[in-house]
Amino acid sequence: MSVTAPAGFEAAGVAVGLKSTGKPDVAVVVNRGPLKVGAAVFTSNRAKANPILWSEQAITDGVVEAIVLNSGGANCFTGAFGFQTTHQTAEKAAELLGVSAGDVLICSTGLIGTGDDAFRAKVLAGTEQGIAELSADGGEAASLAIMTTDSRPKRSVVARDGWSLGGMAKGAGMLAPGLATMLVVITTDAVLDAAQADAALRSATGRTFDRLDSDGCMSTNDQVTLLVSGASGIAPDPDEFAAALAEVSADLAKQLQGDAEGASHDITIEVRGAASEEDAVEVGRAVARNNLFKAAIFGNDPNWGRVLAAIGTTAAAFDPYDVDVWMNGVRVCTKGGPDAPREAVDLTPRATDLVIDLNVGDQTATILTNDLTHEYVHENSAYSS
Repeated sequence: MSVTAPAGFEAAGVAVGLKSTGKPDVAVVVNRGPLKVGAAVFTSNRAKANPILWSEQAITDGVVEAIVLNSGGANCFTGAFGFQTTHQTAEKAAELLGVSAGDVLICSTGLIGTGDDAFRAKVLAGTEQGIAELSADGGEAASLAIMTTDSRPKRSVVARDGWSLGGMAKGAGMLAPGLATMLVVITTDAVLDAAQADAALRSATGRTFDRLDSDGCMSTNDQVTLLVSGASGIAPDPDEFAAALAEVSADLAKQLQGDAEGASHDITIEVRGAASEEDAVEVGRAVARNNLFKAAIFGNDPNWGRVLAAIGTTAAAFDPYDVDVWMNGVRVCTKGGPDAPREAVDLTPRATDLVIDLNVGDQTATILTNDLTHEYVHENSAYSS
């Protein structure tokens, strides 16, 4: 049931014609409490969509009653009209729920730079219809309504002793770090205050969603939201809650990676032996964003030279002639030179593991990415046609 698995939440997903396919395109998630705590992280892209500008202000008091999400239009670079649409959506939800508009978050996803009176009317109609159809079983419908180029919904539930978390995510392209890299809503019936929720979310996001670097492109609409109902009456140990939130976040991030546009390989880049975690992240990200490496993996070519060339562009501490590289369990490079023959590496499975040992420390980090395929180029060349 994703976001409605924890107690205290209702959701809905409805179709109002924002998508030409007739599939669900507006989702509503409502926190019935008793707590109405919320936390969120947003894209660090300086080009922000109207819903991001709204939600950044609405979340400042740590109180969230509901979140309204639409697919089929990003409502980004739509001028004053677009911000008014976001404002009116929050006001409509607030009116129907009997809450303050400032406690309603808004998310949108879809094509940038489009929006008209028909778009606004459909979003408002979807908000009204969604609230009318709210139920404790509505999480699955909500997860369908936020999809765009996704081929399948992303849902996750983690249960602990007397409390739980549930999540839904949307994302298949423009997946690159910026605090958040997609639309995600996570709910919990644990008891937390706003400061605890914010700290736990930032910790989990920083090591999961922020390390999904599928195509190096950062969206204008990215938002990860945590809603806390407290309906279980249980205040878990902060470390236990942080671990459970990280588990949900990691699960959703892996599902996003597995549904990346056009991808034929899901690549896990593990960097070991770094002098610092920051160095490990920088090295992993440099490889994840290297188009030559990604193209080689698409062609099932274990071209480890491209790995070393990529990490050589970083400021991380390492000796290029003391680096080891494994591809799918085969050490193809040691001490900056060749090791096992390339034909010993099987890159035909979708799951691809790359391990880089810098041999200068004990810090590690893992970055998730995908290969670069003909299908990715085709899908994104025809995205708005």
